[in-house]
Amino acid sequence: MSEESDLRESLTRVMQRMAQSGLNRGSSGNASARFRDGMLITPSGVPPAQLTPSMMVYVTPDGASAPDACRPSSERRMHWGILAARPEAQAVVHCHSRHATILACCEKPIPPIHYMLGVIGPGAVPVAPYETWGTEALARAAVAALEGRFGCLLAHHGQITIGRSLDHALAVAEELEEQAAVYYGTLLIGGAAALSAEQLAESARQFEGYGQR
Repeated sequence: MSEESDLRESLTRVMQRMAQSGLNRGSSGNASARFRDGMLITPSGVPPAQLTPSMMVYVTPDGASAPDACRPSSERRMHWGILAARPEAQAVVHCHSRHATILACCEKPIPPIHYMLGVIGPGAVPVAPYETWGTEALARAAVAALEGRFGCLLAHHGQITIGRSLDHALAVAEELEEQAAVYYGTLLIGGAAALSAEQLAESARQFEGYGQR
């Protein structure tokens, strides 16, 4: 497969996986992948079960797309703002997963109560301040909250993650939702103790040698 067809297939698959796993419902959420000097992004308002690779939209850095293409996601400004600010990122995944969205609606960052939060970044997972969906203001807020990490919450909205690939960005989104669920659970029984800076640093060192090489 060509790079473009491979990315189109991957975007379709990621959106369908998010729906199947419960990270998204209906036509909410979106995903993008860096391509050429712009990005390929999911179309606006199409339920995952109805998506096909040909529906993915190529958007240039100035926001243009082909006249005969599907309308790109309403969150294209946020996706491109993040990709432009983070040259190391190859993909962006945005979803309204339940526990992450609950915390986002309460404007509650996820504190470092579990070492797996290190998959997302150092310290707590922050909450980007509320801005209207689809706007440049939301794009700027997300870029700022993502600085130095792979994911954040979006106040009164959901979560957004980046990755070295679409699969990596999706894996971060899955972990963020799991950590949100764990934190939510601890709040129901009186709260949890946070790990110390030293404990987090030691955990980060352990991750450097984790997995296959």
